[in-house]
Amino acid sequence: MPDFELILATLRRPRLLIRAAHHGLADYNRNRDLRRLLCETPAPREAVARLIDEEGTLEAARKAGGVTYSVTRHVDVMIAILAEMRLAGRQQPG
Repeated sequence: MPDFELILATLRRPRLLIRAAHHGLADYNRNRDLRRLLCETPAPREAVARLIDEEGTLEAARKAGGVTYSVTRHVDVMIAILAEMRLAGRQQPG
């Protein structure tokens, strides 16, 4: 399994996107939000892996100026990544 913290540390995204995601963490509801984003609620590490893939797709669409790009979905995915990483960190042994 990849080192998600390293992946996130190397992401270069607009500051506004990251700020919006941090502000949204307080309202994150795992059951509701993951089901909406992934159609299920997998374990945190699996969720992070899938969310990072989705975020990469969204970032590519953002950069390309694609008409299908949704800033709302991008923020929602970033919120979920941050929240699931926190949860995955708490579940690690030791």
